[in-house]
Amino acid sequence: MASSRILPEFELLIPQSIKEAVDLLGKLKSKASVMAGGTDVVVSMTKGFGSPNVISLAEIPGLDYVEYDSKNGLRIGAMATLQQVADNADVKKRYPALWKACAINGTPQTRNMGTVVGNIMRASPSGDCICAVLAIGGKVVLRTSKGKREVSIDDFYLKYKVTECKAEELAIEIKLPPQPSGSCNAFARMTRTTLDLSKLNVAVRLDMSGKTCKEARVAMGAVAPTTIRLKKVEALLEGSQITEDVLQKIVETVPTEIKPIDDVRSTAEYRRDVAGVMVKRVIAEALAK
Repeated sequence: MASSRILPEFELLIPQSIKEAVDLLGKLKSKASVMAGGTDVVVSMTKGFGSPNVISLAEIPGLDYVEYDSKNGLRIGAMATLQQVADNADVKKRYPALWKACAINGTPQTRNMGTVVGNIMRASPSGDCICAVLAIGGKVVLRTSKGKREVSIDDFYLKYKVTECKAEELAIEIKLPPQPSGSCNAFARMTRTTLDLSKLNVAVRLDMSGKTCKEARVAMGAVAPTTIRLKKVEALLEGSQITEDVLQKIVETVPTEIKPIDDVRSTAEYRRDVAGVMVKRVIAEALAK
């Protein structure tokens, strides 16, 4: 459907507490959309994708936190903006992949409105925050009127723009684990223009013991219906010293793990050709930190 500047009619609901929000979701279920910053929900509505009810989280107090401690790791509330996360010193130091994904996302205006949790929930295969969190590891905290549950980011994306979050559940925060000693992570993306959505993005987390990689998580977006982990690449890294020979094997292996398509931002052929080199470069960037 063609985009329009005119929004369809909808009922705007503004709960004052998490309890009120989840009660509304419990009643309305799939007839409601949840809006945090609105940078995705409003755009979707102009393209004809919307719900008759929009539940805004804007007036629920205490959801805009970005908190870190060495025991529990990082917690990001549902109303914490991309800019808040990019401005956080702990995120920049310990989770540089997520920091960069936030810091270069969109314009200053959208970074001050859009939220990390909203980016995660949008479930776009090109989502930058999704790619970073999938590489680092983490959990999405979901709440209903009956309680809450935590879902690993590894299990959260079921298919294109479909997540494990049920219609009656509200995503209230993202949790990232503390990074072990020797761990490093990095993120990079390719776009047509600086402010465009990613036509390819990559994030890695490497847990190193000296020059040997003990554990690896490598995520790539815009090459499948959901952001994916490159399990063959991870297997090449784990237990190995990251030599030029290993990196060359990775360059050759990446195209065998992805299934890109042609779209308005790039061709499948181009994505397949550059993907391996991009993974190699992000690994090098992570190790240089």
